[in-house]
Amino acid sequence: MHEEVVLTPEGQARLEAELHHLETVRRREVGERIKEAKEFGDISENSEYDDAKNEQAWVESRIAEINAILSHATVLEAPKKSSKVVLGSRVELKDRATGETHVFTVVGSAEADPSNAKISNESPVGQAIMGKKKGEVVTVTTPRGSVIEYEILSIKN
Repeated sequence: MHEEVVLTPEGQARLEAELHHLETVRRREVGERIKEAKEFGDISENSEYDDAKNEQAWVESRIAEINAILSHATVLEAPKKSSKVVLGSRVELKDRATGETHVFTVVGSAEADPSNAKISNESPVGQAIMGKKKGEVVTVTTPRGSVIEYEILSIKN
């Protein structure tokens, strides 16, 4: 039994594009590398061959992973006008201790990419802000145990 995966339309498109690239371009490139490496002769001590076979295994496992995600995904429609934080919301938060502001888009776990300000609804911050309104203060306990208070400055859906 797979757990449900939630994707935004952009996340679905990004995964479909990656899948297409892996199936049409990377598979062929790796196949060529394996063929060339075999031409070097003895494959028992051929690092080019080993590297190409490892890459082939990674490509195939990523293709399987993306297919599994897409086959079990629920794609969100664009969020309806809501005054609450929902999946797909772009939320501006202010750290009440430091005064720093952060802007995040709340996405499903399969799309989470904190380096690009996309946080999972299952993350500590994501869980704390889901369903909340502008002006509310939420308390987040980080995985390291520290506590942060955020004020929700704005919500764009």
